[in-house]
Amino acid sequence: MPAYDSNNVFAKILRGEFPCYKVYEDDHVLAFLDIMPRAPGHTLVIPKAPARNILDISADDFAHVARGTHKIARAAMTAFKADGITIQQFSEPASGQVVYHLHMHVMPRYDGVALLPPASRKEDGKVLEDNAAKLIAALK
Repeated sequence: MPAYDSNNVFAKILRGEFPCYKVYEDDHVLAFLDIMPRAPGHTLVIPKAPARNILDISADDFAHVARGTHKIARAAMTAFKADGITIQQFSEPASGQVVYHLHMHVMPRYDGVALLPPASRKEDGKVLEDNAAKLIAALK
């Protein structure tokens, strides 16, 4: 497996070099909205530890990601009045991974509504700001 690349887009977000619609942060994880969401409120939870994917992260660091994902999933159910939640994680190209920094997708779901295809449309910034505010409020 290739080594972790510290110049991936999520590493740049963690360093503050790229902006994001942050909804949650603690000492171990950062959660922010996907700018090309597959559903309203689609959030990414990433470790602050450098990890290419689930295959090279320590169990302790992954436990922080799992806890952060759980927190975001519960808040997203409330914030978006969702019927369910889809959690996804892709590791390596054969799985569909495109950004090589571990990330968990948290996607609010609604009965009878399909997810948009991956990376199919960039969401309007105002919509992302509003969705971030909803999630942040639900996390309080």
